[in-house]
Amino acid sequence: MNKFNAADYKATHFKWEVSGKVATITLNRPERKNPLTFESYAELGALFRKLEHASDVKAIVITGAGGNFCSGGDVHEIIGPLVKMQEADDMPGLLAFTRMTGELVKAMRHCPQPIIAAVDGICAGAGAIIAMASDIRIGTARTKTAFLFVRVGLAGADMGACAILPRIIGQGRASELLYTGRVMSAEEADKWGFYNRLVAPEQVLAESQALAKELSDGPTFGHAMTKTCLHQEWAMDVDSAIEAEAQAQAICMQTKDYGRAYRAFVAKQKPVFEGN
Repeated sequence: MNKFNAADYKATHFKWEVSGKVATITLNRPERKNPLTFESYAELGALFRKLEHASDVKAIVITGAGGNFCSGGDVHEIIGPLVKMQEADDMPGLLAFTRMTGELVKAMRHCPQPIIAAVDGICAGAGAIIAMASDIRIGTARTKTAFLFVRVGLAGADMGACAILPRIIGQGRASELLYTGRVMSAEEADKWGFYNRLVAPEQVLAESQALAKELSDGPTFGHAMTKTCLHQEWAMDVDSAIEAEAQAQAICMQTKDYGRAYRAFVAKQKPVFEGN
């Protein structure tokens, strides 16, 4: 596939900005707390797939406008039409939708660049899933995170929540949140490890972008390999994981960045990685 020039991408259903080697996605419907629509789901998934082929972006930040992250699927533009499908016994249509939403999480996990969620305010439903599917999450003391699918009569099993959330906060805590749909406070989320740290609301985006900048200056190929191993080793026993990492590290040792790091160390300089 041809390379994807991220700097030239024009988003339709959210804001997309590239500064240096860092891209920022801003869910931008602040008057409704940034809900998702059929179109924004599809565009986000397609964009993360395209980013597999981008060489100009090394790290990604995803955030929301207006003091909230994302309130989930839009009640009028998504849930209403889905209820009409249910009333029409349109099981193929319902399954097509749930598979599309799951594809967004798959695309985020297969996107080689580290993804940092900068979360403030409401982070609910599919918004909580997007934060969960990110590699790193930075929140604020006023963040309210809820996997509220059961509150609309559905299962807590949505978009990979039953697979990913327990690995972040533990099986028992994840079970409680997914069964009850209750809000996880910022204090709980920080204590349980859902958020890597909490910062002031006015700093959450800047700190996330600063971390993304730090990561973007690192060994791009090495970061992609780390993300791949973190994802793939969920399904491995320890011996298999150690062998997979031996192979992964040997591959990384063939990159020019490995040599650059050595020569910089010898010269007592900071290495400048170029991603190859």
